[in-house]
Amino acid sequence: MADYIVGLTGGIGSGKTTVANLFAELGITLVDADVIARDVVMKGSYGLAQITQHFGDDILLDDGNLDRAKLREKIFHNDAERVWLNSLLHPLIRETMLKQCKQAQSNYVIMVVPLLFENGLDSLVDRTLLVDISPELQQQRTMSRDSVTAQQVKNIISSQATRAEKLSKADDVIDNQGEISALKCKVEALHNFYLKLSSNS
Repeated sequence: MADYIVGLTGGIGSGKTTVANLFAELGITLVDADVIARDVVMKGSYGLAQITQHFGDDILLDDGNLDRAKLREKIFHNDAERVWLNSLLHPLIRETMLKQCKQAQSNYVIMVVPLLFENGLDSLVDRTLLVDISPELQQQRTMSRDSVTAQQVKNIISSQATRAEKLSKADDVIDNQGEISALKCKVEALHNFYLKLSSNS
């Protein structure tokens, strides 16, 4: 069981997934908030049952899975509904993340949370690691990856904590503006550092 948790975060397009996968290659268990957020509303889940009860059956696709686009539409302009949904899902996600951390067999765990600071989830981890790139590069990478407009990317970036806020809160920072080979060296150095910290905890 892993007792030491490192919270990995970064804005959209920063390369969180690439960094997380490099830790996974070193044998470290990943607990991914995005994956868990999908799992807690899967067909047959408690989360989906609650959502269906609240919004009605038209929130479902023909195959019984959640219609995410329709759900987004319902909460987009409705703060009360968004608050309701968050207060249902956030505790479920948090509980599942902690359970997965407990079950992990590696010396420490990387908990991948896009909105780690924004949602106060840094309180669950022993140390925080930020993947940092400039807003310009963030915009460029996200536009080419997700085929979205510059304005859409700007809207997403502005809904997240600012770069300065994240940098001031993070214990460790990986600058991801260079080559993947440089990134590997940085991850390996941090991995050795986290192994030391976890063995002392």
